[in-house]
Amino acid sequence: MSPFPPYPPHPPGGAPEDGVLRHAHWWQRRWVRYGALITLLTLSGLVILALVREQTGTEGFLVGLGLAVLPVPLLVAAFRWLDRVEPGPWRNLVFAFAWGACAAALIAIVANSFATRWIATATADPSGADTLGATVIAPIVEESAKAAAVLLVFLFRRRDFTGVVDGVVIAGTTATGFAFTENILYLGTAFGTDQLTGDTGIASVTAATFFVRVIMSPFAHPLFTVLTGLGFGVAAQSGARRHVRRVLLPLGGLLLAMGMHALWNGSSTFGEFGFFAVYAAFMLPALGLLTWLVVWTRQRELRTVREELPAYAAAGWLAPAEPFALGSMRARRLAREHAGRHLGKAAAREVARYEAYATSLAFLRHRGRRGRADADFVVRERELLNELWRRKDIARPALDHAARMTAPAVPVAAPPWPVYGAYGYGPGPGPLQPYGQAAGPGPGYGYGYGYPPGAGYAGPSGPAGPPPGHGGPGHPAGPSPFPYPYR
Repeated sequence: MSPFPPYPPHPPGGAPEDGVLRHAHWWQRRWVRYGALITLLTLSGLVILALVREQTGTEGFLVGLGLAVLPVPLLVAAFRWLDRVEPGPWRNLVFAFAWGACAAALIAIVANSFATRWIATATADPSGADTLGATVIAPIVEESAKAAAVLLVFLFRRRDFTGVVDGVVIAGTTATGFAFTENILYLGTAFGTDQLTGDTGIASVTAATFFVRVIMSPFAHPLFTVLTGLGFGVAAQSGARRHVRRVLLPLGGLLLAMGMHALWNGSSTFGEFGFFAVYAAFMLPALGLLTWLVVWTRQRELRTVREELPAYAAAGWLAPAEPFALGSMRARRLAREHAGRHLGKAAAREVARYEAYATSLAFLRHRGRRGRADADFVVRERELLNELWRRKDIARPALDHAARMTAPAVPVAAPPWPVYGAYGYGPGPGPLQPYGQAAGPGPGYGYGYGYPPGAGYAGPSGPAGPPPGHGGPGHPAGPSPFPYPYR
């Protein structure tokens, strides 16, 4: 086993990417890439808007838009809830939704129409062409178009894409945007049909379409594409040198998504009750299984935080109670609320960032212990530790308060001898001090974490500065034991 490398110094020098950006070509600059992407999505949105409005009419478009938007907040909130342990940037979700609603929908409409017309012309069987287009062409085209968003985030936002939950969230959000545009088209077309036939109320085509697409199966497209996201998520957890696995897993997830999509679209050809049979026998069980898998993965992420961060607490980068608090969603919420109540909304946002950085640090260490760390492991770890250290004065008191509020009660058996006072203690030689301060001549009492008062860090009133051996005033940098049993 090789010697442990030293901790990164604190504070760091200039950002390592500054020099790279300064000498980058113009097409490699971030604002150029963002500008090109925004332009592409905007043009796609305008074209898809014109196409849908042409097929539905203005009135049908407005009706379809009003009905199609109803499930969107619920689906986005569900995926955002899954992402609460290590929340990704909002810009990734905005990109995923916009890609699904604009680019993927435009690709699907153009490609499906062209393929169906070509098959109808070649076979002289319009009915068969429609069936083939719905069961074969549409699943391949639509799932491939949606998977492109997951692939782009996987390739270009690699630090934000580290596991199964990230793949599920990006894929589900992309599919939500796609389903939103598709529902506008279907509902608007149904409304136009009702305008021609004069049907209204429950017996109308609009009501039937709304019930099937918005009430019964708003999760259909997200469910299909989540299978692709699972493949990318498992690939993200694989080692950088496992190239075959990182290619085959996403392809396998994409093929599963296409297969389930084809089964769903072809259910109407299985007889009078084929749709309901597929819905009950495949869609609902698949939804339940995937929901359980993702929630279980979310709980495993919290367990990883509790298991990996104590090494940093022992080294002095975190307070002793922080791993417990950061591994509990309730404690994290209480910490944000405590900071916001006493220091304002800006402090609550800083605590939220602290929690996100600490979670990323735990996942980074977990991948490193398993030999799956990327080449920039040391640089990334230093960045995360520095971000935590900058916010410790605000986050540590809040997390310490949350840990005390959520710590499990420890049963204490009553002694067989008489006791005095409210808690069984007589007047001691000194008063009980708050957590993190010296207890004076009297006895100190902990809070159930297994640490005496002041262990690991001295609290808000204690000495400031990075742990010994990490640089900074009074702390010359030098080698110190690294908490990683690898390298």
